[in-house]
Amino acid sequence: MVCSVDHLASSAGVQMLAQGGTAADAAIATSAVLAVTTQQMCGMGGDLWALVHVPGQETPRALNASGRAGSGADPDELRAEGLNQMPFRKDLRSSPLPGCVDGWLTLLHDCGRLPLNVVFAPAIKLARDGFPASLSLTSALPAIAGASGSADFFPNGTAARPGQRIVREGIARSLEGIAKSGRSHWYEGEFGRSLQRAIPGQFSDADLVRDQAEWVTPISVDAWDHRLWTVPPNSQGYLALSAARIAFHLDLPEDPSDPQWAHLLVESSKQAGFDRSEVLFDGADGAALVADQRLEERWRRIDPSKQTPVSASTAVGGTIYLCATDSEGGAVSLIQSNAAGFGSNVGLDEIGVFIHNRGIGFSLKAGHPAELGPGRRPPSTLLPTLITHRDGRLRAVLGTMGGDGQPQVVLQMMARLLFSNQGPGQILSAPRFTLTVPAAVGFNTWSDPSKIAVGLEAGSGWSTGLVERGHQVKEMEWGLGMFGHAHMIDIRSDHVSGCAEPRAGIGAAIGL
Repeated sequence: MVCSVDHLASSAGVQMLAQGGTAADAAIATSAVLAVTTQQMCGMGGDLWALVHVPGQETPRALNASGRAGSGADPDELRAEGLNQMPFRKDLRSSPLPGCVDGWLTLLHDCGRLPLNVVFAPAIKLARDGFPASLSLTSALPAIAGASGSADFFPNGTAARPGQRIVREGIARSLEGIAKSGRSHWYEGEFGRSLQRAIPGQFSDADLVRDQAEWVTPISVDAWDHRLWTVPPNSQGYLALSAARIAFHLDLPEDPSDPQWAHLLVESSKQAGFDRSEVLFDGADGAALVADQRLEERWRRIDPSKQTPVSASTAVGGTIYLCATDSEGGAVSLIQSNAAGFGSNVGLDEIGVFIHNRGIGFSLKAGHPAELGPGRRPPSTLLPTLITHRDGRLRAVLGTMGGDGQPQVVLQMMARLLFSNQGPGQILSAPRFTLTVPAAVGFNTWSDPSKIAVGLEAGSGWSTGLVERGHQVKEMEWGLGMFGHAHMIDIRSDHVSGCAEPRAGIGAAIGL
C-alpha cells in the first residue's frame, strides 16, 4: 500500500510494488512524483527524513537527509544587518544545501531493488508530458509571481488554472541525469553550479561533494503496549514521543470526543515542548530527551482539571508526508519538505526548482547550541513515525506535514490508534488540535510558551470543555494546513488498512 497527498504520486509508488519493488522503491517513486506535481510543499530543493522497517529487525533504520549550512554561513554578517532571527523569505542564507536527492539515492541503494531509471520513470513522464495542476498548487502561485524559477507555473506569463497542463522540462532533464550519472549530475552539475551563482560564496565545491544523507540511530518510547519510533535530533520528533509517554501515564478517556481527552493531550504536548528552543539542535541527545528521568517530573505537573501554565526554559505548511508497505513486511515512513510553502520563494531558472528555507530553524543568538554555522544542520520540524509491537513486528507507519504542529497531530493519531482502537479512516477524518501563538507562522510556537493557545478545527466538540479547564481556544475552519496533511497504514494480523489525508483533496491510499 502507498499513501500520499497526490493520487498521481501514490499510483507511481504502487507501480513499483507491482514490478516487484520494495517499500523503499515505492516511497522514492512517490516522492519523486511529488517533487514534480507538488512543488508548493516539497521538491528536490528541500530536505528528507525516513524511517525504514526491515522485516526481522526489531529496530528500524533512520535516514537523516537534512542539508547542512554552507561554508559561507556567517551569523555575524546577519547580526551586523540588524537581524535577530533568520530571514524567512527571499534570502538563500536561510537555505542549507538541499538533501532530498542524496536521501533518495541512499534509500534506494541500501533498501531498494529496482534500477533508478525505473523508479524515476513515472516522475520523468509527468514532468515531460505534463500533469493537471491541482487546486492546492494553483492557490499557492501568487506567492511566487515573478520569482526566479517560476516559469513552469506561469505558461504564457499567466498563473496556471486548476486542471491546466503543467510541463517541467528542467526537472525531467535533472531526473534523467541523476538516473544516469548519480548524485554528481545534481550536486556537482547544473543544480550545484546554479546554486553557487544564485548565492556567491555560500557553498564551496567541497560542500557540494559532501553527501547530505546518513543513517542515524532512531529514538523510541513504549506506550499503550507498543513501541513508538521516530528520528533523532536535529528533528523535533522527540516531542511526539515525549508527549505520548507523558500521556501514557495519565488517566486518558478512551473516547476521543471527551474534552478531557483533548485536555490531557494538549497538556502533554505543552509539557513535552516548552523548552524546545533551548534543547533542540544538531547533535542533541535524542535518547535523553525522551527518557523517563526527564519526563516524569513533567507528567506529574499536569492537573487533570485545569491547564498548567508553562513558560520558556531558563536554560504554513511546506511539507509532504508519505508511507509505503510491501508484501514482504517492509515499510517506509518518509517526509520531505521545502520548510514553508515554496520555501525561500527563490528558484533556479535553469531547472525550475525552488530552494527550501529550512535554515529558519537556526538561531542568531551568539553561543546558542542551534546557532547558524558552517556545516551545521538546523532544528527541523520533520518527524516520520513508525510503530512496532514489543517483539519488533510492524504495526503502523504514519506522519503528517504541519510545521510545529506535527508532533501534536502525530500524538493524536497514535492515541486514537493504540489507545482508542480507531481505524485509519476514523483517525484521519476526526477533528484535530494544534498549539498556536499570536501571529503564528507555523514555526514559532515555542517562541513564548506562556502565550500558547489551542487551535481547534470547527466541530471538534472540545471547545467548551477546554475553555472550562482554562485553555485559550481558537476555533478555525476544518482542513486548514496548520492541522496537517497526514497519512497512515495500519498492519493488523488479518488485514492491512490505510488512509490518505481527506483535507488534501487529491490524496490517495492505493494498495495491491
